Amino acid sequence: MERLRASIRSIPDFPRPGILFRDITTLLKEGVLFRQAVDLFADRYSSQHVDAVVGIESRGFLFGSALAYQLGCGVVPIRKKGKLPAATFSEKYDLEYGEDSIEIHRDALEPKSRVVLIDDLLATGGTMRAAVNLLKNFQDVHILEVAFLIELVELDGRSQLPDVNVYSALLY
Repeated sequence: MERLRASIRSIPDFPRPGILFRDITTLLKEGVLFRQAVDLFADRYSSQHVDAVVGIESRGFLFGSALAYQLGCGVVPIRKKGKLPAATFSEKYDLEYGEDSIEIHRDALEPKSRVVLIDDLLATGGTMRAAVNLLKNFQDVHILEVAFLIELVELDGRSQLPDVNVYSALLY
C-alpha cells in the first residue's frame, strides 16, 4: 500500500489555486503498481458474484475495465451528457459553479444485477451520488459497494453516500 501511496503525485494549485490535485498517472504508468491497485479491488470482490462493474468517466473506466476483466464480468460506462449513442437515463448534480449531468444506457443492466460502482477518487461525493441515483432507474439492481482508489477524507464525500457501502483503498 505504501508503494501505491508514494506513486501518486500531488500537484498544488491545480486545476485552480487552493486545490491539491492527486495525479494517478504516475501510478498508471507503472505496470506493477497498476496491477497491485486493480488486484486490491479484485481480491475484495472475487467471491461476491459481481455481474457488472460500473465505471464513471473517465478514470473510473481505467479501473473498472481492468477489474471487470479480472472478475470475468461486464463493464458498464457512466458518461458525461451527450456521449452515449442510445437511449439513456440522466442525472444532474451540482458543481462548485453550476451543474453537470451524467448518463447511462437504459439497457445497460439486467434486473437483479449485482454491481460494483468504481471511480478513482472520492472528493465531495457529488458525482458518485449522481451515479448511485442513476442506478435506481434499474429494476432491483444491487450495488454491492462503491469503490475508490483514493478518498480525500477532509472533504467528507462519504456523507453524500449514506445508503451504500463505501470502500476506499487509500485515505488522504
